[in-house]
Amino acid sequence: MPKAILSVYDKQGLLDFARGLAELGWDLIASGGTARVLREAGLPVTEVSAFTGSPEILGGRVKTLHPAIHGGLLARNREADLSELRSLGWSPIDLVVVNLYPFEQTIARPGATLEDAVENIDIGGVTLIRAAAKNFERVTLVCDPVDYPGVLEELRQGGTSAETRRRLAVKGFALTTRYDQAIAAYLSGEGALSLNLYPVQNLRYGENPHQKARLLAYQPGMGPLGGKVLQGKELSYNNLLDLDAAWRAVVSFERVAVVIVKHLSPCGIACGETVEEAYRLALASDPVSAFGGIIASNRPIDAPAALAIKELFVECIIAPGFTEESVGILSVKKNVRLVEMPDLKIDPDFELRSVNRGVLMQSVDLGDPESAEWKVVSQRAPTDEEWKALRFAWKACQHVKSNAIVLAQGNATVGIGGGQPNRVDCVRIAVQRAGERSRGAVMASDAFFPFADSVQVAAEAGVTAVIHPGGSVRDQESIAAADAAGMAMVLTGVRHFRH
Repeated sequence: MPKAILSVYDKQGLLDFARGLAELGWDLIASGGTARVLREAGLPVTEVSAFTGSPEILGGRVKTLHPAIHGGLLARNREADLSELRSLGWSPIDLVVVNLYPFEQTIARPGATLEDAVENIDIGGVTLIRAAAKNFERVTLVCDPVDYPGVLEELRQGGTSAETRRRLAVKGFALTTRYDQAIAAYLSGEGALSLNLYPVQNLRYGENPHQKARLLAYQPGMGPLGGKVLQGKELSYNNLLDLDAAWRAVVSFERVAVVIVKHLSPCGIACGETVEEAYRLALASDPVSAFGGIIASNRPIDAPAALAIKELFVECIIAPGFTEESVGILSVKKNVRLVEMPDLKIDPDFELRSVNRGVLMQSVDLGDPESAEWKVVSQRAPTDEEWKALRFAWKACQHVKSNAIVLAQGNATVGIGGGQPNRVDCVRIAVQRAGERSRGAVMASDAFFPFADSVQVAAEAGVTAVIHPGGSVRDQESIAAADAAGMAMVLTGVRHFRH
């Protein structure tokens, strides 16, 4: 009978998987805590100590570290190895189900001590993973509960494939690598960062046809941006950059939101009661630039939204889901890439950027810190409607390339300017794109105004309220320009550059 050894900290999905193995006639061998859970569920199980003939020692620190276990795992499928095992009274082990003590979760807890950290450094589990992964020709490793259903189904069909065993071995080695790196970084006290990147796909080319490009992920087996491509042409290098920019922007909003991005720059951002409403408002911000752009939604795309989007030529749509009806509607545009995301998370919480002979690293800008205090510095305070628009515009401008300027009415942009060497040109661009809609709009600026000219240009266009960080030696000049035009002005004390 085939044998499986089970030794898991995280018991999620364990019983269903173990029950499936038992029904297929597998012998179950398990370490203390895991064996107890299986036994209480009525499953036949052999304790590791009974299998090895050696008791668990040192308060459970040593359980599976025994040649009967590792000989059973590392024996190759050749007569010399199997004969040697039999002469010792041992037998091959064909499947390992294991996960590790939660070291990273432990050190992330407030007040975690060095002793807490050390006690959560897994030794036996890591060794089981490496032994099983090394002998993937014969042994199946399952170190992630996500893989339980797939592995069980293959076993029901007669056994795991060589491809599956190899894939799971790679996953195991990736897990132990990250685990050891976390321990080394913690104990060194330096917070050293080591990265392991896994190929997702080779891209046709980079930003331009003469540049080579690949997409890599922090975890093996991930799709683009962690999502799943439902239809469309192969994603390009530029598509991926724009998708990332659009996704980071749209998930920063709690309300239903849509962001349209072209060449890394948002050209429309809006919130609404429905995805369709948010899309139409975002499109109205700059319909010319939206042509051939990327659309991101923080809610699933439904049929009304799909029908509206269908009227525009777009490269990609990214969302946390697509209804069956919406996929049918958009399927007529066979080249449009639909990217379905598993959640609304931005992961990891840091950003890396290549520079010559090095890398820049920073935490992700998730908006104003809790300590931020907004101050009305003009003679006139914003009206309720202006406050609503200012809050929206301030969040929206955080996703525009500096020098970022956003004009907004309600919960929608009406003009966006950014990426220019000086701020007043960005104001002029935003005003030009807004046209008559600049009258009664509010303006957000990602950084302070070095001169009063930006406020004056906005005032001439009919903007009624302004929000910016403040902090310039000439702040008073900008405040005076606002007062002269009867504008409200709010300072946030927080800058949001995006270079």
